[in-house]
Amino acid sequence: MDKVILNANVFKRGKFYADHGVVIKNDKIIAVAPSKELKTLKQVSIIDVQGDYLVPGFIDLHTHGLGTFRMDNGKDSIEQISSYLPQFGTTGFLPTIVPHLPSEEERFFQEIVESRSIGANILGFFLEGPFISKTGAINPKTLVNQTRSRARAMRELLKPYRVVFAISPEFPGIDEIMQEMEKPIFITHTQANVKESLAAIANGACHATHFYDVFFSPKETDPGVRPCGAVEVILADPSVSVDFIVDGEHVDPIAVKLALACKPLGKVCLITDANIGAGLPPGIYSGFGNEEVEFTYRGGPARGTMSSMYPGSLHGSGLTMDQAVRNVVAFGIGSLETAISMASTNPANVLGIYGKKGDIDIGFDADIVRLTPDLSVKSAWISGDEYHLKHAEFQAL
Repeated sequence: MDKVILNANVFKRGKFYADHGVVIKNDKIIAVAPSKELKTLKQVSIIDVQGDYLVPGFIDLHTHGLGTFRMDNGKDSIEQISSYLPQFGTTGFLPTIVPHLPSEEERFFQEIVESRSIGANILGFFLEGPFISKTGAINPKTLVNQTRSRARAMRELLKPYRVVFAISPEFPGIDEIMQEMEKPIFITHTQANVKESLAAIANGACHATHFYDVFFSPKETDPGVRPCGAVEVILADPSVSVDFIVDGEHVDPIAVKLALACKPLGKVCLITDANIGAGLPPGIYSGFGNEEVEFTYRGGPARGTMSSMYPGSLHGSGLTMDQAVRNVVAFGIGSLETAISMASTNPANVLGIYGKKGDIDIGFDADIVRLTPDLSVKSAWISGDEYHLKHAEFQAL
């Protein structure tokens, strides 16, 4: 039976339309119109959302974990994360994988390529390494065998899924290695200078992930003269998109406002870079090797405990996408319309899937999230099927 969602504030093409409705047939949106025009439809299932917001499902381009699960622990964890993400408004995501030892990688990739979308759609895999120069919280022992042939093998092992690679522009031989990569290619973990950054963009790098985090300035050559590098090149190029971890600690909100001022709105995205423990109450969580992370408040950054490799340092975040949206508004970065674009429309553009996902309009997939006036997730639909939220079960993890 077709579905009609009525009496909503519907987000469409960057704006909200009051007292509108959405008609879903099978897995597609077939109409968006004033509710009064849709109330007379016959043989449909009517859902009255009583003035709540309807927004396109959020797309997380960079996330490592949720609850007690982490992508690097394999297929079962990826599928569990997929099942729980919709309650936080996320209907599509790139499971983000850090480098594994080469001796383990083939077996691991053969396992995760069998992952199924239990809830949120797996839109590909984001490989955060090994073609990077600055480790951040990544184990430096895994940054070996950084060759073109390895990039080719990684891509082949993960077919038919899309593979998004991370690169540092200053990585030796990266121009040749990038020939094995398809767009989008993400810049990150870098201290590249202007020349190196321009070359990477010319060779196909088109997006910067967790922008400002693990983006070092080049070394100062003249005392007191601030050197320009990857950050400045990326901000100056309107064709390069960026994403931010908007938890209030990974990056100052002023940097996000700067990017919005420098770039078209469609080029600035939200991510979570979430780790184990995201979505759960404050505390200490473990589950990936011997690493432990601690959250001092819900939605805050993950920091390594004294038993971790980098005590006190940032190890991703405890963000969920709905919290990131709320933070954009609460921190004065932008309007709700801006926040929804950053969480839905813009990531879809980065992945080249806008027109299918990232908006509420005719022909788009029926990936829709219902938000209450305080921007909490009330319900979600994925490909037109209502996802029943599992808050109580999730909190019991």
